[in-house]
Amino acid sequence: MALTKVRGAGISGMTISANNEVSMTSQPAFLARPSSAQNGIAVGATTTLNFGTEVYDQNGDYNNSTSTFTAPVTGRYYLNVQVRMDDLDIDVDLYELQIVTSNRTYLSIIDPDFADQNMGYFTMQVNAIADMDASDTAIAKMRIVGGANTMGVQTDSHFSGFLVA
Repeated sequence: MALTKVRGAGISGMTISANNEVSMTSQPAFLARPSSAQNGIAVGATTTLNFGTEVYDQNGDYNNSTSTFTAPVTGRYYLNVQVRMDDLDIDVDLYELQIVTSNRTYLSIIDPDFADQNMGYFTMQVNAIADMDASDTAIAKMRIVGGANTMGVQTDSHFSGFLVA
């Protein structure tokens, strides 16, 4: 059986293989990584994380200069941010990793006191299936409350997402 291509408005949008594998070339999907380590994230501020290197951006909806994903259509989007943080200070009250969308904020919080000492590194992650309208945005951010030391986000971190439904 040959490949079947579905077209709409003169554009090939979907290919179905003989084994019923579906490929949608215009389906929004992105994966971005930091271009370099983002050191010096300040205590007491909410900082946008820089994911300036696109691994892929299937529909061109991710802006690597602002680290912002913009939903092209209304739907539910799976979003994920994972960061490796270095030089965590035990005196910090909390580290909060966020995915901030136009509709709500999804977050993960840790209190570094559980380690009984400053930590050289730690990985945090936030996953969400976010309801987004066309033109809504998603940005990854970090907030640090308390303590005195800054910390850094390393290049093996990533921010990704795709349209689910």
